[in-house]
Amino acid sequence: MHAGTAQTAGWQACLELGFEKRGLRTVVTQRRHYGPLAVQRPFYPEGDVCHLYLLHPPGGAVGGDTIDIRVRVGTGARALVTTPGATKFYRSAGATAAVTQTLQVDAGAVLEWLPQETILFQGAVARQQTCIELATGACFAGWDILCLGRPANAEPFAPGRLDISLEVWRDGTPVLIDRLRVDDGGDLGGAAGLRGRPVSATLLVTPATADDVQQLRELAVAGRAEIGVTLLDDVLAVRLLADDTAVAKNVMQDAWRLLRLGYAGLPAQLPRIWAT
Repeated sequence: MHAGTAQTAGWQACLELGFEKRGLRTVVTQRRHYGPLAVQRPFYPEGDVCHLYLLHPPGGAVGGDTIDIRVRVGTGARALVTTPGATKFYRSAGATAAVTQTLQVDAGAVLEWLPQETILFQGAVARQQTCIELATGACFAGWDILCLGRPANAEPFAPGRLDISLEVWRDGTPVLIDRLRVDDGGDLGGAAGLRGRPVSATLLVTPATADDVQQLRELAVAGRAEIGVTLLDDVLAVRLLADDTAVAKNVMQDAWRLLRLGYAGLPAQLPRIWAT
């Protein structure tokens, strides 16, 4: 937030979720919330994996709103968390809408964090902090798909502001620390920035191998977007720039399909909510 900018009161929301392996299934053993955050009942379309849909009933965030999400997946549990629709950040009079996400994955557990896209309307002021804490032997796949402005309506993001931080830790040691800051749209056009593309996405998968990197680089030949693939220890990072949210979502889903059997031992099964 810029110096001198007042932070006004808004919605204050918090959601804590805990998953544990019980018998042949993963179950939700902790579900605490206040404010406008909730979850639907779990689904089990593929046996023991718990599919859970995270709901934010207001449909979007404005300046002054704070959203705090904390998820822990216990040893041996398997959870896939997604959202029924896009998250929206609306125009602000100056105050920041802040989202904090803390995702903990214990040994032998699998967390798939696959929300639908985030749309930042013109004039939005948003900050998002995500910290992923992994134990030895934990598996994780997660993405973040951002659309700055509404390109289908020829509406740019400027004069909006965005500050995103992403951290991945393994047993208390940092593996990836990343930050994206867009100030009044001035960072959108540079070659070292977003190259004029309104849509960006990041997919993280662990564990992954050099063979996975090669598969994804072959996927990138399709030319639907600009894609970079990096392997940091056993954490694979896929970064994408595109002009259209649908393209970004399709590429992310294709990459997830390619990788899921390797890290989770299961073929990809898309959540039903994505088809509605």
